[in-house]
Amino acid sequence: MPQSLLIISRQAPWAGPSAREALDIALAGGAFDLPLAMLFLDDGVFQLLPEQQPTAVQQKDLTANLQALPMFGVEALYVAERSLQERGLQTHPMNLPVQMLDDSALTALIDRYDQVITL
Repeated sequence: MPQSLLIISRQAPWAGPSAREALDIALAGGAFDLPLAMLFLDDGVFQLLPEQQPTAVQQKDLTANLQALPMFGVEALYVAERSLQERGLQTHPMNLPVQMLDDSALTALIDRYDQVITL
C-alpha cells in the first residue's frame, strides 16, 4: 500500500518556484494514484485567489495547474483559516473548493499523513 502524502504549500505564487513545485509534485502524485492532499498555509493561500496577474511580476500563471488538481485525483484540498484571517482573505472567493481548517484541525491533518512535504 502506498504511503500517504501531504503537500504543504507556503509560498505565494509570485514569490519564486516553490508554489509551482508543490503543484507539480501534487499533479505527479495524483497521476500515479498516490493518496495525497494539499494544504495551503501562510502566503500559500494567495495561490487560491482568482484573477491573478502573474505577468505583472514576470511570473507564470498557476491557475491551470491548480484547476487540474481534481482531474488528477487530488481532491483533498485544505486551507489554514488563520492564514486567511491574517491576510484579510477569509471572505474572498477561492479558485478551488477547499476545506478551511482551524489550528487543531491542522495538527490532526498533518498527523494523518505518512509523509509531509513543505514548500
